[in-house]
Amino acid sequence: MARYKDEQCRICRREGQKLFLKGARCYSDKCSVARRNYGPGQHGQKRNKLSEYGTQLREKQKTKSYYGVGEKQFRKYFEMASNKKGITGENLLQILESRLDNVVYRLGFGSSRAQARQLVNHAQFEVNGHRVDIASYLVKPGDVISVRENKKDNATIKANIEENAARPVPEWLERNFETLSGKVVRLASREDIDLPVEEHLIVELYSK
Repeated sequence: MARYKDEQCRICRREGQKLFLKGARCYSDKCSVARRNYGPGQHGQKRNKLSEYGTQLREKQKTKSYYGVGEKQFRKYFEMASNKKGITGENLLQILESRLDNVVYRLGFGSSRAQARQLVNHAQFEVNGHRVDIASYLVKPGDVISVRENKKDNATIKANIEENAARPVPEWLERNFETLSGKVVRLASREDIDLPVEEHLIVELYSK
């Protein structure tokens, strides 16, 4: 899958808002959006009015950047959401929130979704007692996500736990820092998702 390899802060500047792709840096004075709140490149300060299609496209690109998902996988999730009962846009966000790397981030074991994805890929976690190293693994209600026994001394995870101790956990998750584990109480609802995403624009884009 094609992976964006340029400076992550350029993505936030392109979208004109913080996407929290760099963890603690996004909350500090070093945040690029706070310092240079205009698009990257020599023409970045020229803000052209977007067409309807352009607005829809930017919303899709922004959502993909939030969750670190490529186009092929994102379209697959959209098809899954379309085939589920309910509102397609809300189903799409629910599926994205159910990714294991996102759950690890939401539980505070990763400082960003990108770091959480790397930790999952390096087999630092298990689900219901079984090692899972696939970041796109979709959790279900009742699943227990925990740091593997032989990985509990991982310095990065320990630092993240200390740094994120005060960060609230979504109501659809439970967290236990003592056992280095979390539980999926239920799937996320639209009210649980705090990202500024207008999912109806994505649905309109793919429906054309």
